[in-house]
Amino acid sequence: MQRSGLIATKIGNSSYFQNDGTNTHVTILKVDECIVSKIKTTEKHGYNAVQIAAIETGKDISHVNKPQRKLFSSIKIKPKKILKEFRVDRDNILDVGTKLNADHFKADQFIDASSYSIGKGFAGVMKRHNFGGLRASHGVSISHRSHGSTGQNQDPGRVFKGKKMAGRMGHTKVTKQNLKIIEVDNINNILIVKGSVPGKKNSVIFLKDAIKRS
Repeated sequence: MQRSGLIATKIGNSSYFQNDGTNTHVTILKVDECIVSKIKTTEKHGYNAVQIAAIETGKDISHVNKPQRKLFSSIKIKPKKILKEFRVDRDNILDVGTKLNADHFKADQFIDASSYSIGKGFAGVMKRHNFGGLRASHGVSISHRSHGSTGQNQDPGRVFKGKKMAGRMGHTKVTKQNLKIIEVDNINNILIVKGSVPGKKNSVIFLKDAIKRS
Protein backbone atom coordinates (compact mmCIF):
# COMPACT_ATOMS: atom_id res chain seq x y z
CA MET A 1 0.00 0.00 0.00
CA GLN A 2 1.65 3.20 -1.20
CA ARG A 3 0.83 6.37 0.72
CA SER A 4 2.18 9.89 0.96
CA GLY A 5 5.49 10.67 2.60
CA LEU A 6 6.68 13.65 4.67
CA ILE A 7 9.21 16.46 4.29
CA ALA A 8 11.48 16.96 7.31
CA THR A 9 14.56 18.93 8.34
CA LYS A 10 17.60 17.24 9.86
CA ILE A 11 18.29 18.65 13.32
CA GLY A 12 21.34 16.53 14.09
CA ASN A 13 22.57 13.30 15.68
CA SER A 14 22.35 12.14 19.27
CA SER A 15 22.25 9.09 21.54
CA TYR A 16 19.00 7.51 22.68
CA PHE A 17 19.02 5.59 25.96
CA GLN A 18 16.68 2.62 26.23
CA ASN A 19 14.97 1.57 29.46
CA ASP A 20 17.57 -1.15 30.02
CA GLY A 21 20.41 1.39 29.86
CA THR A 22 21.66 0.57 26.38
CA ASN A 23 22.10 3.51 24.04
CA THR A 24 21.51 3.78 20.31
CA HIS A 25 22.84 6.23 17.74
CA VAL A 26 19.88 8.20 16.39
CA THR A 27 19.10 11.07 14.03
CA ILE A 28 16.60 13.75 15.06
CA LEU A 29 14.27 15.04 12.35
CA LYS A 30 11.91 18.00 12.60
CA VAL A 31 8.73 17.62 10.53
CA ASP A 32 7.45 20.99 9.38
CA GLU A 33 3.73 21.14 8.75
CA CYS A 34 3.27 19.37 5.42
CA ILE A 35 0.24 20.51 3.43
CA VAL A 36 -1.24 18.76 0.40
CA SER A 37 -1.04 21.46 -2.28
CA LYS A 38 -2.07 19.45 -5.35
CA ILE A 39 -3.27 15.99 -6.35
CA LYS A 40 -2.76 14.02 -9.54
CA THR A 41 -4.95 11.18 -10.76
CA THR A 42 -4.62 8.43 -13.34
CA GLU A 43 -7.56 9.76 -15.33
CA LYS A 44 -6.08 13.24 -15.74
CA HIS A 45 -2.31 12.85 -15.40
CA GLY A 46 -1.63 9.16 -15.98
CA TYR A 47 -0.62 8.36 -12.39
CA ASN A 48 -1.77 8.92 -8.81
CA ALA A 49 0.26 11.29 -6.63
CA VAL A 50 -0.03 13.98 -3.99
CA GLN A 51 2.12 17.13 -3.96
CA ILE A 52 3.31 18.17 -0.51
CA ALA A 53 4.36 21.74 0.38
CA ALA A 54 6.55 22.38 3.42
CA ILE A 55 9.03 24.79 5.09
CA GLU A 56 7.96 28.42 4.90
CA THR A 57 10.13 30.78 2.87
CA GLY A 58 9.36 33.85 4.96
CA LYS A 59 8.47 35.73 1.77
CA ASP A 60 5.28 37.62 1.12
CA ILE A 61 2.90 36.01 -1.38
CA SER A 62 3.57 38.88 -3.81
CA HIS A 63 7.28 37.95 -3.98
CA VAL A 64 6.84 34.51 -5.54
CA ASN A 65 6.29 33.71 -9.20
CA LYS A 66 2.76 33.66 -10.62
CA PRO A 67 2.19 29.89 -10.91
CA GLN A 68 3.21 29.31 -7.29
CA ARG A 69 1.31 32.40 -6.17
CA LYS A 70 -1.84 30.89 -7.62
CA LEU A 71 -1.09 27.55 -5.96
CA PHE A 72 -0.51 28.96 -2.47
CA SER A 73 -3.35 31.51 -2.58
CA SER A 74 -5.86 28.86 -3.69
CA ILE A 75 -5.30 26.87 -0.47
CA LYS A 76 -4.68 30.02 1.61
CA ILE A 77 -1.22 29.24 2.96
CA LYS A 78 2.04 31.18 3.17
CA PRO A 79 4.62 30.47 0.44
CA LYS A 80 6.54 27.24 0.98
CA LYS A 81 10.12 26.48 0.01
CA ILE A 82 9.76 22.80 -0.91
CA LEU A 83 7.22 21.15 -3.20
CA LYS A 84 7.54 17.38 -3.49
CA GLU A 85 5.41 14.75 -5.21
CA PHE A 86 4.79 11.34 -3.66
CA ARG A 87 3.28 8.52 -5.69
CA VAL A 88 0.29 6.98 -3.91
CA ASP A 89 -2.38 4.35 -4.45
CA ARG A 90 -5.83 5.43 -5.50
CA ASP A 91 -7.19 4.78 -1.98
CA ASN A 92 -4.54 7.02 -0.40
CA ILE A 93 -5.18 10.20 -2.40
CA LEU A 94 -5.66 13.04 0.10
CA ASP A 95 -7.76 16.16 -0.23
CA VAL A 96 -6.03 19.45 -1.10
CA GLY A 97 -5.33 21.36 2.10
CA THR A 98 -4.85 18.25 4.25
CA LYS A 99 -2.17 18.79 6.90
CA LEU A 100 0.32 16.04 7.76
CA ASN A 101 2.52 16.02 10.84
CA ALA A 102 4.92 13.66 12.61
CA ASP A 103 2.03 11.38 13.67
CA HIS A 104 1.79 10.30 10.02
CA PHE A 105 4.40 7.71 11.07
CA LYS A 106 4.34 5.45 14.12
CA ALA A 107 7.02 4.25 16.52
CA ASP A 108 8.76 0.99 15.48
CA GLN A 109 7.80 1.65 11.85
CA PHE A 110 10.42 1.39 9.09
CA ILE A 111 10.95 4.24 6.62
CA ASP A 112 13.17 5.23 3.69
CA ALA A 113 14.98 8.59 3.92
CA SER A 114 16.28 10.48 0.85
CA SER A 115 18.48 13.56 0.66
CA TYR A 116 21.75 14.88 -0.76
CA SER A 117 24.90 13.58 0.92
CA ILE A 118 27.46 15.98 2.37
CA GLY A 119 29.66 17.50 -0.35
CA LYS A 120 33.39 16.86 0.10
CA GLY A 121 34.65 19.06 -2.73
CA PHE A 122 37.38 17.97 -5.16
CA ALA A 123 38.99 14.78 -3.86
CA GLY A 124 41.80 12.52 -5.01
CA VAL A 125 41.47 8.83 -5.86
CA MET A 126 42.68 7.60 -2.46
CA LYS A 127 39.90 9.41 -0.65
CA ARG A 128 37.26 9.16 -3.36
CA HIS A 129 37.75 5.53 -4.51
CA ASN A 130 39.89 4.03 -1.73
CA PHE A 131 42.94 3.51 -3.99
CA GLY A 132 46.12 2.26 -2.32
CA GLY A 133 48.36 4.88 -3.92
CA LEU A 134 51.89 4.37 -5.26
CA ARG A 135 54.97 3.38 -3.29
CA ALA A 136 56.00 5.88 -0.63
CA SER A 137 59.70 5.27 -1.20
CA HIS A 138 62.67 6.93 -2.92
CA GLY A 139 62.27 7.43 -6.62
CA VAL A 140 58.49 7.93 -6.53
CA SER A 141 58.75 11.64 -7.07
CA ILE A 142 55.87 13.48 -5.41
CA SER A 143 53.29 11.05 -6.81
CA HIS A 144 52.58 8.85 -3.81
CA ARG A 145 48.84 9.59 -3.87
CA SER A 146 48.37 9.70 -7.66
CA HIS A 147 46.14 7.28 -9.58
CA GLY A 148 48.79 5.98 -11.96
CA SER A 149 48.17 5.46 -15.68
CA THR A 150 44.64 5.88 -16.98
CA GLY A 151 44.78 5.32 -20.75
CA GLN A 152 45.83 2.62 -23.21
CA ASN A 153 47.93 2.69 -26.38
CA GLN A 154 47.15 4.27 -29.71
CA ASP A 155 44.07 2.07 -29.83
CA PRO A 156 41.69 3.30 -28.39
CA GLY A 157 43.90 6.32 -27.66
CA ARG A 158 41.58 7.79 -25.06
CA VAL A 159 40.38 7.36 -21.48
CA PHE A 160 37.13 5.43 -21.14
CA LYS A 161 34.16 7.23 -19.62
CA GLY A 162 33.47 6.29 -16.02
CA LYS A 163 37.12 5.69 -15.21
CA LYS A 164 37.79 6.04 -11.49
CA MET A 165 39.74 9.27 -11.19
CA ALA A 166 39.95 12.36 -9.00
CA GLY A 167 36.89 14.61 -9.03
CA ARG A 168 33.97 16.03 -7.11
CA MET A 169 33.03 13.82 -4.16
CA GLY A 170 29.71 13.76 -2.35
CA HIS A 171 26.56 15.87 -2.84
CA THR A 172 24.72 13.05 -4.58
CA LYS A 173 21.15 11.87 -4.09
CA VAL A 174 21.23 9.10 -1.47
CA THR A 175 18.40 6.97 -0.09
CA LYS A 176 18.85 4.96 3.10
CA GLN A 177 16.31 2.19 3.42
CA ASN A 178 14.69 0.41 6.36
CA LEU A 179 15.42 2.99 9.06
CA LYS A 180 13.50 2.27 12.25
CA ILE A 181 11.58 5.03 14.01
CA ILE A 182 12.46 4.88 17.70
CA GLU A 183 10.07 7.56 18.95
CA VAL A 184 7.51 10.05 17.65
CA ASP A 185 7.04 13.38 19.49
CA ASN A 186 3.64 14.62 18.33
CA ILE A 187 3.81 17.81 20.41
CA ASN A 188 7.06 19.12 18.90
CA ASN A 189 6.69 17.28 15.56
CA ILE A 190 9.96 15.40 16.09
CA LEU A 191 10.93 12.00 14.71
CA ILE A 192 13.78 10.06 16.31
CA VAL A 193 15.21 7.60 13.78
CA LYS A 194 17.71 4.85 14.47
CA GLY A 195 20.99 5.21 12.58
CA SER A 196 22.22 7.90 10.22
CA VAL A 197 20.29 9.87 7.62
CA PRO A 198 21.89 11.39 4.49
CA GLY A 199 22.75 15.09 4.55
CA LYS A 200 24.14 17.65 6.96
CA LYS A 201 22.37 19.73 9.61
CA ASN A 202 19.33 21.63 8.31
CA SER A 203 19.21 19.46 5.18
CA VAL A 204 15.78 18.74 3.73
CA ILE A 205 14.92 15.04 4.08
CA PHE A 206 12.16 13.21 2.21
CA LEU A 207 10.59 10.39 4.21
CA LYS A 208 8.26 7.63 3.08
CA ASP A 209 7.19 4.14 4.15
CA ALA A 210 9.92 1.53 3.65
CA ILE A 211 9.28 0.04 0.22
CA LYS A 212 10.90 -3.30 1.13
CA ARG A 213 8.82 -3.76 4.25
CA SER A 214 5.41 -2.62 3.00
